[in-house]
Amino acid sequence: MAVNTTETSARPATRGRPRPASRPGAARARRPRPEPSGRPTWHLQALLAGTQPRRSSSAGEVVLAYLRKQAHTMMSLEPMVRADEFDSVHQMRVATRRLRATLRSFGTVIPRPDTEHLAGELKWLGGLLGAARDGEVLPAHLQASLRPVPVELLIGPVQARVQGHFAPLRASAREEVIEAFDSPRYAALLTELDRLVTGSLPGPQAAAPARDVLPAAVRRAYRQADKRMRRARRAPRGEARDVALHQARKSAKRARYAAEAASPATGKQARKFARQMKKIQSVLGDHQDTVIARQTARDLGIGAHLAGENAFTYGLLYECERHQATRLERRARTTWQRASRPRRRTWMT
Repeated sequence: MAVNTTETSARPATRGRPRPASRPGAARARRPRPEPSGRPTWHLQALLAGTQPRRSSSAGEVVLAYLRKQAHTMMSLEPMVRADEFDSVHQMRVATRRLRATLRSFGTVIPRPDTEHLAGELKWLGGLLGAARDGEVLPAHLQASLRPVPVELLIGPVQARVQGHFAPLRASAREEVIEAFDSPRYAALLTELDRLVTGSLPGPQAAAPARDVLPAAVRRAYRQADKRMRRARRAPRGEARDVALHQARKSAKRARYAAEAASPATGKQARKFARQMKKIQSVLGDHQDTVIARQTARDLGIGAHLAGENAFTYGLLYECERHQATRLERRARTTWQRASRPRRRTWMT
C-alpha cells in the first residue's frame, strides 16, 4: 500500500510534514538529463499538440487531450526519476494513476477491452513507483510523528531504527524502478501508450459532443465513491473500516480525475467538483498514512524487542497514530457531506 501525498492537509505528520532530508550529492551540479527511453524532445512536445480542447469539442477529442497531457508528463519525468530529483517519483506515479483512471472512466469513448493490457502495465509501473515513494515519505512521516514526543519517552535509538529500517528498502525500490525503465517491458508500455495517444479513440460516443457524454461518466464515478463511503461508515471499526475507507479514497480519486478530464468541455463546475473530491481524497489519504504507520510501528517494535531494546516508544507511536485515525474518520464524514452536496453535481445531469 502506498503512502498518501496529496498536498491539502495541515497535519504536520503527513502533507504538512517537512520534505525528506536531502539526499547525498543533491547540492552538486546537475548532470544533463538523458532523453526518456529513446523518446526525443520533439516527440514529447508533439504530444502536447491539441491538448487544449474547446467547449464544443467531441468527447474523443477531450479525453484524448487529457491522455496526451498525462502521457507527456509521465515520459518527461523519467529522466528526473533516474536522477533522483525531489518529488519526481510521486509526480510520475500520479501521471500513471491519471492515465489508468481515464482508461477506466470513459468506456463509451475508449472501450475498456481495447486498453485492458495497457491499464495493467500502467498498474505495474505505478506499483514500482509507489514502493519507491513509500521509501521516501513513510520515514519522514514517522520521524515527524516522533518529533513532539517528550525526550523522556523516546527510549532507545528510535529515530536511528526508523532510518535504518527504510534506507535499504528505499534503495532496493529505487533500483527496481531503474531496472524497469531499462527493460523491454517498459519500452513496450511506452510504444503501446504512444499508439493510443497519437491515434483516434474508437468508442461509440467518441464523436459526440463532450458536454453531452462526459458528465455521465463523472456521475458514475461519483456514485461509486458515494456507495463506498456509505459502506465504510457501516463497516465495523478496525481493519474492515480501514480497508473500506481506502477503497472509498480510490473511488474519490477516480471521480476527481474524471472531472478534471471533462472540465475543458464542462467548465468551472467540473473543476470545483474535482477540488471537492481532492479534499476527501486528502483526508482519506491521511487516514491511510496512519494505517501504514501503525503497521510499521508494530514491525519496528518487534524488531527492537528481539534486539534487546525497549519497545515502549513504538507502542506509544502506534497509539498516537490510532487516535489520529479516529479523528480523521470523523473529518472524512464531514468532508464528504460537504463534497457530496447536490449543488456540486447539477452539471452532471
